Formats: sequence, structure tokens, C-alpha cells
Amino acid sequence: MGGIPRWSRQGRVATDDRLLESRAEARFPSDEGELSPVRIYEVAAGILWNGSEVLIARRQSGDHQGGRWEFPGGKRQRGESIPDCLKREMLEEVGIEIEVGPLWRALTHVYPDRRVSLYFHFCDLLYGTPTPIQCDELRWIAPAQLRNHRFVEGDLPVLPDLARDLIARAG
Repeated sequence: MGGIPRWSRQGRVATDDRLLESRAEARFPSDEGELSPVRIYEVAAGILWNGSEVLIARRQSGDHQGGRWEFPGGKRQRGESIPDCLKREMLEEVGIEIEVGPLWRALTHVYPDRRVSLYFHFCDLLYGTPTPIQCDELRWIAPAQLRNHRFVEGDLPVLPDLARDLIARAG
């Protein structure tokens, strides 16, 4: 799917293969049909694969969707590219230097109070050992274990395809 994002009221998910410039706030129809302000975030997520396992991080309890699992990464700052954002966030959150690979998947998830555009990139570890600096816990897990962890809502649509792709990579 490309071009204009398509919104689904049931799943409240849209995929979009374009990298969008972020805006601080927009207005979207609420369930009652009124326009309500929604914060907009662009988030880079790293898929770090060691050949048999993928790295996941558990969000800190005070964060949005705290206690849930996600792929390490974070919010893009104004003027920053998605790959540069991912490099910065991986260093800040898990203490590693990475090489950012190609965009694997992009989607937008609408929460009641925010819209999050997620950009998933495969990454290669260049330096360091993953350490939970700005997350509660890190785990290396097999692709088949992805479904056994409670992920943030925005990551849920990619989990089945990612598990298949990682299993295929493992050969």
C-alpha cells in the first residue's frame, strides 16, 4: 500500500510507505464525529537480529504503554532522519552502535490520544552489548516467541510477518 494512508476505524491502523514530515498536532474525527487534537509522533524501531534471535525491550512502567514489549528505538526529533534517529535512540536506550539497514515496514497506529508512525529497520550491531538503559528489560528471543510477549499496540500488526521473515532468514 503506498501513497495516501488508509484508515481503519476497527483496527485504527494505517500503513504508509512514505516517510512523512512530522507535525506536532493534528485533528482527527473522534468516535463521536467531532474533530479532536491528536499528538503525532514518528518513531524509528530497530530489528536487531543475531541469526537466531531478535532483541526486544520492555518499556518502563511510567511510559505510554509501560510494561509492554517493543523493538528498541524512539521518537524522531525535528530535522532528524529516521536512520539517524534510530542510531541515536539505540545508543541512548540500549548502549549500542548500529548500522541501519533498509526500511522493512512502515505503518501508522492511532491511539485515542496520539498517532504514531512507525518505521521498522533491520539493524546490524557495530559496537557494544545491549544494556537496558532507558527500558526495564531486554531479551533476545526466537521469532516463534514473539507471540508470547505483550507488545505495544502499534507493533502488533507486524509481528506475524516479522516472525515469518526472521524464520526464513535463519534458514
